[in-house]
Amino acid sequence: MVGCWVNAGWSAGLDLAGAPDWAAADPVGREPDPDTGGFAQILLARRERASRVTVTGFLVDVYCLGVKNVTGPEVMGSGSLTTYVPTYYSAFDHSPLPIRAEQAQAIVHGAVAYARGLGFEPATDFADAAVHLGTPPGDRLTIGFGRDGKPFYFSGPYDNPRKVVQTLERTCGNGNYHYVAHL
Repeated sequence: MVGCWVNAGWSAGLDLAGAPDWAAADPVGREPDPDTGGFAQILLARRERASRVTVTGFLVDVYCLGVKNVTGPEVMGSGSLTTYVPTYYSAFDHSPLPIRAEQAQAIVHGAVAYARGLGFEPATDFADAAVHLGTPPGDRLTIGFGRDGKPFYFSGPYDNPRKVVQTLERTCGNGNYHYVAHL
């Protein structure tokens, strides 16, 4: 592993009682930010060979839908990584936080499991990219997904809000989730 990062603020609204060191490592996450809360943008870089790295990125909705998008895997010169990382996180106000591979695995695989329990499957290219992420850790790191303990759906530009809300109604029941849908 060459490096692994997540956006600051990713943990806002999550229950990290099972991983207190994570809460301390994300000071922005203690102050809920409507622009970053609920999304973990994870990037990991693995050594391909001496002068090459493979980068893979995951956009993870930690409140509801799980893995929404995957970037890569993409092979690049190891020197390109120093410019790629800031570009990958350019939509955020804060610099990305370095994390361990097991933390990335716990976030991504945990969010996928949470979303599947709600009736949602990860992005279609997730299985190919998950090979580069590695196997999920055991139960050592516990994250309580959902915002403040409940599924919270915030519609995106490529979502079908009606279908998502219908799925939440079926799997969670009336009043057991929250949503904001843009029409």
